[in-house]
Amino acid sequence: MTDLTTKLSTLSAAEKRSLLKQLIKKKTSAVATSTNDKDNDDIPLAYYDFSHSPQYRNLEQMIAGIKTKGGVVDPYFKVREGVNSNTVVINSREVINYSSYNYLGFAQDPDVCLATKEAIERYGTSVSASRLLSGEIPIHRELEQEIASLIGVEDAIVFTAGHATNESTIGHLFDKNDLILHDELIHNSIIQGCLLSGSTRISFPHNDWQTVDQILTEQRRRYKRILIVIEGVYSMDGDIPDLPKFIEIKKRHKGFLMVDEAHSMGVIGDRGRGIAEYYSDRINPTDVDLWMGTISKSFASCGGYIAGCQAVVRYLKYTAPAFVYSAGMSPGNTAAALASIRKLKAEPERVQSLHERAKLFLQLASDRGLNTGMSKHSAVIPVIVGNSVRCIQLSQAVFNRGINVMPQIYPAVEDKAARLRFFINFNHTPEQIHFTVNAVAEELAQI
Repeated sequence: MTDLTTKLSTLSAAEKRSLLKQLIKKKTSAVATSTNDKDNDDIPLAYYDFSHSPQYRNLEQMIAGIKTKGGVVDPYFKVREGVNSNTVVINSREVINYSSYNYLGFAQDPDVCLATKEAIERYGTSVSASRLLSGEIPIHRELEQEIASLIGVEDAIVFTAGHATNESTIGHLFDKNDLILHDELIHNSIIQGCLLSGSTRISFPHNDWQTVDQILTEQRRRYKRILIVIEGVYSMDGDIPDLPKFIEIKKRHKGFLMVDEAHSMGVIGDRGRGIAEYYSDRINPTDVDLWMGTISKSFASCGGYIAGCQAVVRYLKYTAPAFVYSAGMSPGNTAAALASIRKLKAEPERVQSLHERAKLFLQLASDRGLNTGMSKHSAVIPVIVGNSVRCIQLSQAVFNRGINVMPQIYPAVEDKAARLRFFINFNHTPEQIHFTVNAVAEELAQI
C-alpha cells in the first residue's frame, strides 16, 4: 500500500485516473474468472426448472390425490361452446349452467352485441395506447359517467382487468405507514393489493364490524391512514355485510372505506344498483370512499372500475400503474359495458326476475335440506358439502345429469366448507331450478 501511495504521488491527475481504471479492470476480471471457475452442478434443479419446483409438485400431488381418492376426473377447464348463460354446450352436449357471472343476460343481448359491433367498426378492435397518451375515445368517458351516475358519486375510472383494479388501486394509494383491515373472506385481489402497498394488514372475522371497531379503538393512532375493505356480496357465501355499521365506524375513526361490488352491482337493490341502493334508506353513496366493481359480470364486458370523489379518480388517472401503463379498455368492451348499464337503467324488471329466481332456488334448497350457508338476497348460492373429494364427486354426478356447476375446494375454502357454488342468472327458468335442486339433493344422498 505504501509503494502504491508513493507512486500515485508522482503521477499527474490524468495518469492517476488511468492507473486506477487498470486496477479496477484487473480486479473485476479476477473476480469473474474466480466465479466462472466454480462448478454450478450443485445448484438444485428446482431453482432453474419450474417443473421441479415445490409449488408445481404440490399442485400435481393435490390433483393426483383427489383423483385417487375420489375416482373423479379433473373438473376444471372444461371447453364450452356458445354464450356462457343459463345453458351451455360442453362436449357437444347442452347442460344447465350455473358457472356464469352473466347475471342479467346482457352477454348475449342483441342491443349490447349491436353496440359492440358498431364500436369496433368505428374505433377498431383496440385503442392501441394508454388513455393518458392517445388511447382515449369518447365512450370511455361516457362509460365512467354512467357508472358514477349509477352509484351516485362524482366520478369513476375504468381499468382493463378487475383483479388489477383492486391490486393496483390499493397498492398505489396506501403505504407502509398505513393500516388496512379486511374481511377474512375478502377476494384475493384485495389481499394482493395490501401486500403490494406494504401496509400493515389485519383480517377480521367475517362481517364482524364490532371487532373492526375494537381494533381501531386500540390501534388507530399508530398509523397515518386506515382503510377498511369489505364486499357488497361475498363471492363464496352470497351474503351481504351491514354496510351502515362499517360506515359509522370509518367515520368515527377517521378512515377510508372500500366496497368491492363485483357480485352485488347489477344484482342487489330494487333496480340492481348495488349495496348502496340495498341500504338506500340508511346511507349516502358518498359515505363510501372507494366503490370498486367489475364489468365482466352484470355488465357483459371485461375490466373493473373505481368510483368515488373527483379527487381520487383524477389522482388514479394520472398515476395508477395499471391505468397509466396499460392500453385503454378496448372499444368493444367499453361499448358492451356502456350498453349494458343503459339497458339496466331502462329495464329494471330484469333485476326483479333475477331476485325471484334466486329466492326460488334458496327456498327449494331449504325444503330439500341442502346447506346454503349464509346466502341471502343475492345471486350467489353455495351448497356446502363439507369435504373436497365429495364435493368434486357431486359436481361430476350432477354434470352427468346435465348440470354444470363448479366445486370450490381446499385451499380456496377450508375442506370442511367445500361447496358447489351456484350463480343464478336472469335466464334461468323455474323448471331448470326445480330440476337442479332435486338432482343435487338426490346425488348428494348417494355420495
